Amino acid sequence: MKFTDGNWLVREGFTISGAVQAYDFVASNNALIASASTTPIRGRGDMINTTLLTVKFHSPLPGVIGVKLIHFDGVVDHGPSFELAPSGDHAVITENDEYAELKSGDLSVRINKGEKWSVDFFRGSKRITGSTAKSMAHVSEAGGSTYMREELDLGVGEWVYGLGERFTSFVKNGQVVDIWNKDGGTSSEQAYKNIPFYITNKGYGVFVNDPGAVSYEVASEKVKKVQFSVPGESLEYFVIDGPEPKDVLKKYTDLTGKPALPPAWTFGLWLTTSFTTNYDEATVNSFVDGMAERDLPLHVFHFDCFWMKGFHWTDFKWDEEVFPDPVGMLTRLKEKGLKICVWINPYIGQRSRLFEEGKQNGYLMKKPNGDVYQVNLWQPGMALVDFTNPEACEWFAGYLRELVDMGVDSFKTDFGERIPTDVVYYDGSDPVKMHNYYTYLYNKVVFEVLEEKLGKNEAALFARSATVGGQKFPVHWGGDCYADYESMSESLRGGLSLGMSGFGFWSHDIGGFENTAPAHVFKRWLQFGLLSSHSRLHGSTSYRVPWLYDDEAVDVTRYFTKLKCQLMPYLFDTAVEASEAGVPGMRSMLLEFPNDPASEMLDRQYMLGDSLLVAPVFSEDGEVSYYLPEGTWTHLLSGETVEGGKWRKETYDFMSLPLFVRQNSILALGANDLRPDYDFADGVDLGLYSLQEGVQVTRTVRNVNGETDLTVTAVREGSKVSLNAEGAGKAFKVSLHGMGETQSAEGGNLNNNGIIEVPAFSGQVELQITLK
Repeated sequence: MKFTDGNWLVREGFTISGAVQAYDFVASNNALIASASTTPIRGRGDMINTTLLTVKFHSPLPGVIGVKLIHFDGVVDHGPSFELAPSGDHAVITENDEYAELKSGDLSVRINKGEKWSVDFFRGSKRITGSTAKSMAHVSEAGGSTYMREELDLGVGEWVYGLGERFTSFVKNGQVVDIWNKDGGTSSEQAYKNIPFYITNKGYGVFVNDPGAVSYEVASEKVKKVQFSVPGESLEYFVIDGPEPKDVLKKYTDLTGKPALPPAWTFGLWLTTSFTTNYDEATVNSFVDGMAERDLPLHVFHFDCFWMKGFHWTDFKWDEEVFPDPVGMLTRLKEKGLKICVWINPYIGQRSRLFEEGKQNGYLMKKPNGDVYQVNLWQPGMALVDFTNPEACEWFAGYLRELVDMGVDSFKTDFGERIPTDVVYYDGSDPVKMHNYYTYLYNKVVFEVLEEKLGKNEAALFARSATVGGQKFPVHWGGDCYADYESMSESLRGGLSLGMSGFGFWSHDIGGFENTAPAHVFKRWLQFGLLSSHSRLHGSTSYRVPWLYDDEAVDVTRYFTKLKCQLMPYLFDTAVEASEAGVPGMRSMLLEFPNDPASEMLDRQYMLGDSLLVAPVFSEDGEVSYYLPEGTWTHLLSGETVEGGKWRKETYDFMSLPLFVRQNSILALGANDLRPDYDFADGVDLGLYSLQEGVQVTRTVRNVNGETDLTVTAVREGSKVSLNAEGAGKAFKVSLHGMGETQSAEGGNLNNNGIIEVPAFSGQVELQITLK
């Protein structure tokens, strides 16, 4: 939201009272509290008819400093509030003649004691950002609205990322961003997942602790500032130091919650009925059997909206005319090795059997006059579940439990964005702040039912909307995109931005949601989709089975689905890292190469984990330009080894794309290309890629519960490579890439292909490989 008119003027209708001078400081309960005057105080007469802003500095976690700016402290906070980690005792407070300082870890904040107000954040002795005179401010609007504002400095060459799943440019400089969930598709500035957190290439992040309407001017109103403002009389934000971008995400998710670890089966291929198509059990079986007949591995089948009768959404009841035996049908599908997902949302149409129950028991959102809030948007007479009412949550959860007992394994939690603000909540929550926060309560209820019924690390959603903390309830997908290359690329931008906002797992509609893609778009999207965290074939008005496109689409689906299954030992280790450290599975190049300036702008390629570089092809002719950072890179599919540090332009057919393994990597490939959930360590092929002299690398292979089964460490000294493996009763293989041919191997059997095969062992194995 813009308050100024250029550098010198204030926009008509606004009055800005900004901090200009520190009056005094108080240290209390591990916090440093400053009183900031909005006019210079030169004598006692200046203490009358003026404004003081209270600024509280504190530290909830090491390397994280919170700043709370307050104008009037008597405002009642009706909630909701983000669920944050308990605040600890991490602050060291000191004062001298020049400034007061609060330090936490290597991060410190200094508040100037002189006549000019300034707040400066330091990493060690280096200033990383700060706030100057008049930047912290209370703003009054002529109509009576009030706002709190902060402006933090941006340095030369400093770029801003994150702020949720945004489909605009990956670098947010120059953008106006409003944190307000909307159902706007992937081709607009609106977003389903708005997160008031950004990260910069200088290795720090800023999180605004407000679930409401946070407005950002990212180098837009003032080109060397990130301005953020909220309605009301107080504003709290946290500066989070890395110093590397990965470290920022770890600390941010320490504060707001780590992503849960999704079950291994969710990483396989999902197929849906699509949105508004006609289908019954025979149709579903034709899809499932058609995949099997064509040797296309399939792992999850999803029933979209019309598993329930039209106009009855949401009632959690199978349409009896179309599905007369839902329990039997689900049993038969599960006998084919499938998991089952069904579509739900939190909106209750008037014809739903739940409407009368919800109305009579007070489970539905109400108008100020006590009426149930209803609109004819999406469903006739649609109402919304009030998740601030614990009894309503239990009521909603009860129907979900019945579905799980039938055989449902997952729920696609659609919608949750179009939440009204002219309503009254059961617990008295502020409806403006509930607009974004509603999705958190909705997805939490559903996720906790799955955990309760299926067990920890067996719960997974397919969610569209989110706010801060939503990362705890994976998986999320990118929403409604068109079936063209532009939408494919904007989807990738959205996923990378979401990953820079603390979310570990993300998917998208392979082939696009709206319209039906030409075969060439579908095949390119298959490559991208099956090299994403999660992979789903889904559309709007047409089916997404690959044989409806052409025969080659079937071949592409088979090849890349089997490749993803083989990659599961590596991908699941990456997933565990996401759940433990908050680093996403699909990573912007900046996260892995923060010291390479060329990585800062890249948004058409990504790292899948720490070792694989993926550059999707966004053209019909197969031409693609991509950048390889410095080092030796090996194409996973062709075995070609190339040197990085430069851009490459190449042409690929539909059976390949730029997919490179980073030097000094151990890539774990599994022995099963049909399923995503198997014994990853049994027969795993550990590929060592371009291991350099004196470098030590480690790869962990886990079981489907996320527990370590096998740990392999490799180090190269001259022409010898030494491996140390620790595990229990597992056999594995070692293959070398970009390091010369293998001459001999001690401790393993060298086969005709130059691969060292290590028999099953218990405890520890040491292996030496000699290179020619």
